[in-house]
Amino acid sequence: MVAEKGMLIVVSAPSGTGKGAIIKKLLIEDKNITHSVSATTREPRKGEKDGVSYFFMNKSDFKKMITKGALIEWDEYCGNYYGTPKKYIDDVTAAGGDVILDITVAGAVNIKKECPEAVMIFVLPPSIKELERRIKDRGTDSTADISSRLEFAYSEFNNIGDYEYAVVNDNLDTAVEEVKAIIAAERMKYKRNPLILDNLYKGDLK
Repeated sequence: MVAEKGMLIVVSAPSGTGKGAIIKKLLIEDKNITHSVSATTREPRKGEKDGVSYFFMNKSDFKKMITKGALIEWDEYCGNYYGTPKKYIDDVTAAGGDVILDITVAGAVNIKKECPEAVMIFVLPPSIKELERRIKDRGTDSTADISSRLEFAYSEFNNIGDYEYAVVNDNLDTAVEEVKAIIAAERMKYKRNPLILDNLYKGDLK
C-alpha cells in the first residue's frame, strides 16, 4: 500500500558502514523510493557526477542557500558542508513518492525537528574493526582521515537514541531486507493514509 503522501526516510551511519550500498540496492528494488541528491562543498570522488551523486558547489554558494532557507537541513562534516534542498523533498512527497536521505546524525536530528513524521533508520557496522577495514579498503582516505572518521563514528553512536530503527549491516542482502520491512510497516500505518476506508469502500460505509 502506498499512502497519498510520501514518506521522508532518513538513513544515517558512520562513514564506511555501507549505507550507500544499502540505499543503492533499495532504489533498484523499490521504484516508489527516490534518492534525494544532497548539496556539498567537498570535492567529487572518482566516478561521482554533479547532480547525480551530489550537487557540488563552493562554500559561498552553499551559504547563500542557507540564508535563503532553501535547505531542509545542513551540517558541516570534516571541513565540508552538506545539505538537503527543501523543494525537491516537498515535490516528491506531495506526489505520493517516498524520499530517502543519506545524511549525518546532526543533519538527521535537524530534520526530525522540522519533519517529526520522518522515518529514522541508523545503520551500524558489525564491529569497529570491520568498520576500520571497510574505510581502509575504499582507498580514498588518508591515514589522518581514517582516524578522524573513526573518532567521529564513536560520537555518532551516542545519538542512536534519536532513531526509531537500528539495522546492522553485516550482510548487505539481509540489511536491505530489514530496511524494506521497516518501510513496508511504516507505509501501512493508518496515520499515513487516514482516508484508506473512504478510498476502499466508497459509498459502502454508513
